[in-house]
Amino acid sequence: MAPSKVMPAEMQIPHNVPRGRFKHVLFDFDGTISLLREGWERIMGPLMVEVITGASEAAPEIEQEVAAYIDESTGVQTILQMERLTEMVRAHGLIPEDQIRDAQAYKWLYNARLMEIVHGRIAKLESGTLTIDDVTVSGAVAFLEELRNRDLTLYVFSGTDAADVRYEAATLGVTPYFKEIWGALDTYEAYSKEKVLREILREHGLHGSEVLVVGDGPVEIRNAKQHGCAALGVASDETRGSGWNEEKRVRLLKAGADILIPDFREHEMLTAYLVPA
Repeated sequence: MAPSKVMPAEMQIPHNVPRGRFKHVLFDFDGTISLLREGWERIMGPLMVEVITGASEAAPEIEQEVAAYIDESTGVQTILQMERLTEMVRAHGLIPEDQIRDAQAYKWLYNARLMEIVHGRIAKLESGTLTIDDVTVSGAVAFLEELRNRDLTLYVFSGTDAADVRYEAATLGVTPYFKEIWGALDTYEAYSKEKVLREILREHGLHGSEVLVVGDGPVEIRNAKQHGCAALGVASDETRGSGWNEEKRVRLLKAGADILIPDFREHEMLTAYLVPA
């Protein structure tokens, strides 16, 4: 497809993407809108290695295995990542069976460490040390405003626990933009991004080309393509809040993203491209 005159300069389009028919937009939250959980991989990775190896020295192979799994599972529910962790602990055989915990226990341990960082950022936000711009992907809130002004129906579907994602959305002041904010429940059977997407298509009688999925993880991108929806990949550098993260860019391309952007700084042109007036 030849670049459109209203196409943002940094937007990449590897496929021919139908535009202009979108009615509903589903957003991932962490790394797509919010930066409150920036660095979660730096918490999960060492924790997984620690749990797998115990008192043993961590072999490079284990560190590589953990890093590869986190990379491919970005966007899934934490409980599924912890179920995989339990399998890895048993597979490596470095921990006595009576010391191996279940997935819920590992999830609690991970969340306890991560929420120290999240609560610290929220405290800085409330004190004025940080601003909303500091803890959201650049231009994300303005992009939500643009889409709402075009009368699109917006949702969040996150791998973060439902209560937490709703609290963090309210903290960032973005709750009013969304018709519904979904997050992880106690079991995978009760909630998944794929289930949410499938039910929206069914409930509203939508064709895939009427739904846009926006996210920075391969899970929601693959779910979008599975159901014939358009997928907008956000390859965001979360440490800066803007600009390309090359690893994310490659990951999202492999997952099948139709469109790639580093952030939403060019939100006006991006909106005009996706939803021509």
